[in-house]
Amino acid sequence: MTPPPGWYPDPSAPHQERWWDGTAWTEYRRTPGTAGYGTPPPPQQHPVPQPVRQRPVQQMEPGRSSTVPLFTGGAAPRQPGGGTGRGRAVALVTTAAVLVAAVVTGVLLLGEDDGGGPGTPAPPATAASTDPAPAGTTPTPTAPAVDDPAVVEDPLNGITFPLPDGWVRPKHVAQDDVMMTTDGTYDCPADGGVCRHGLVISRTVTANAESSPKALAQQDVEDAADDAYDRDRIGNKPFGGIESHEEVASGPVAVAGRAGYYVRWRVTTAEGPGGYVQSLVFPSTVGTESPILVRYVFDAGEEGPPLDDMDRITEGIRPVGDAATGGGVGSGLGPSD
Repeated sequence: MTPPPGWYPDPSAPHQERWWDGTAWTEYRRTPGTAGYGTPPPPQQHPVPQPVRQRPVQQMEPGRSSTVPLFTGGAAPRQPGGGTGRGRAVALVTTAAVLVAAVVTGVLLLGEDDGGGPGTPAPPATAASTDPAPAGTTPTPTAPAVDDPAVVEDPLNGITFPLPDGWVRPKHVAQDDVMMTTDGTYDCPADGGVCRHGLVISRTVTANAESSPKALAQQDVEDAADDAYDRDRIGNKPFGGIESHEEVASGPVAVAGRAGYYVRWRVTTAEGPGGYVQSLVFPSTVGTESPILVRYVFDAGEEGPPLDDMDRITEGIRPVGDAATGGGVGSGLGPSD
């Protein structure tokens, strides 16, 4: 059942009253307490009106007003001139019946919106669209998972490294910026201790006012050689010290979509076969874009890792979350100095 036609509180504006035509809300509104409670102009017709059970007509005594206002919230409105006797009793009975119907309807339909009525439930919410992406769009590639056995992540600098065959994540290494080492160790040929045939280090350049990848790589390669093959952190000389070096390669390189520069030295040591060191510098893709320095240390000789692994690792460096942006030795993105 739906309430009979009449003025009711407007669901969309409770401070106003709105005409309910028995099946739906009309566009007629008024301020509560406005004089006159008659029926507004003919309400708009609806294509499929809902059947309404007509309320019995209350017979009025001669001389009494035949119009009984419907209850619109609060006390029932007075008829002009006051009204006494049986007419007032009829009005009170009718008001009480409407009040009961309004309370029941309000409890059942609490929360209705402007599209419903005193006896009409609110329409269901529309489900969110799940349409597929427009034709022709290409999903953004993502980086391999961090736990991928073939990938090592440097979260500080926002990059990942490929892990070639024969290389492992660092184990029992004191330096926290070592990204990978060759598998296994051996006794150092000179001052003793334990050495590895190869390692790759990644760090951020912060204590240098220079920002040119070329200048930074040229400055760092000598320190890289000394740290790897001259003296270790406690002052020992695992290879008896460096006897000579020569530059074997250098040039611009695209790394993780950024223009970088690298310098590679061949180092001859007093003990053992010596090795190769390489300093690679390129701008970071995160934060303030501070330069990233990657050092490569490869022992020479048959026991050392393949020299081509330097290029393979460089080509496989990626920004975290972007597996499609790469680079490689021999490619560039413009000046690197």
